[in-house]
Amino acid sequence: MQPFTYNAPATRVIFGSGTRASLADEVRRLSCRRALLLSTAPQLGEADTLAADVGPLAAGVFAEAAMHTPVDVTARAVAQARALDADCVVALGGGSATGLGKAIALHTDLPQIVLPTTYAGSEATAILGQTEGGRKTTLRSARVQPEVIVYDVDLTLTLPPQQSAVSGLNAIAHAVEALYAHDRNPVTSLIAGEAIRRFAHSLPQLVAAPGDRDARSDALYAAWLCGCCLNAVSMGLHHKLCHTLGGMFDLPHAETHAVILPHAVAYNAPAAADAMQRIALALGATDASAGLFDLANGLGAPTSLAALGLQPPDIDRAAAAAAETPYTNPRPLSVLALRALLDDALQGVRPISSSSGREASHA
Repeated sequence: MQPFTYNAPATRVIFGSGTRASLADEVRRLSCRRALLLSTAPQLGEADTLAADVGPLAAGVFAEAAMHTPVDVTARAVAQARALDADCVVALGGGSATGLGKAIALHTDLPQIVLPTTYAGSEATAILGQTEGGRKTTLRSARVQPEVIVYDVDLTLTLPPQQSAVSGLNAIAHAVEALYAHDRNPVTSLIAGEAIRRFAHSLPQLVAAPGDRDARSDALYAAWLCGCCLNAVSMGLHHKLCHTLGGMFDLPHAETHAVILPHAVAYNAPAAADAMQRIALALGATDASAGLFDLANGLGAPTSLAALGLQPPDIDRAAAAAAETPYTNPRPLSVLALRALLDDALQGVRPISSSSGREASHA
């Protein structure tokens, strides 16, 4: 076995059904008394209910969390946290609420508790993505690693099937790229394979039967595993492209991940044969990228960038932006190659990892 390094995050994880009832105890465990609850506007009602549950421990609610964590929203949230004399933040929701909590922590060093309601997985990481002036940048810092994650399966039961699908595919991307990361290790690779396998089984089940608690539990567990992968090793081309597209064109985050992933995998296939075999095995497919495409298509998730609103003239700008800064990836990047990848993703071409050419198939 080759030498390796594995860093385990110091995050307390509580997993089960009904675990939201432990929130007040977790706030007190952090020696906090004034929690600022965070959510998006559509989840304000749930945030208010959670605030009522913790009673006097809730200092207030900020319900302006937004996709891609705009820095102007963060500034308003930090101002409210200071005005309320908050001593911790509680993020309820998906990546938007979690990202806002991390951004507040970056500026204030307030401890964070996260109650995920999607499968984003970002709650398990010390990574923050922020958007300003049409550009999305990311950073890693121990300051943004949440102190506590409360996984409550019950909070995911009302997540609509379509949102469940794209959220799960977003999380799968973390595990997929962990398998060909330059700093991968056997621990993370083991976690990644299990995460992909569990999602491949649970996502079709919960899309067909959204109230299936076993499927929901498996998916939420897989999301945590994917987040652990994202936190432990470096990400590659897929994440670079998604950040570029999200920042430049304000494309929906999870949906963009769902569309790009099969194409990024096909691009890297010639330089990552072992990873392709592991991905295909976990999916129960014969080909990694085609298996990912077929999973997304079978779940009713979008399979083309055109369906998300991207236009053909946008491809050149996106390819140039993605290639302009160095990024660790198994296969070297070039503007022409990225343009071809994005063009296939724009059209919804079904890719194949084992072939250098296109398969003339569209969803």
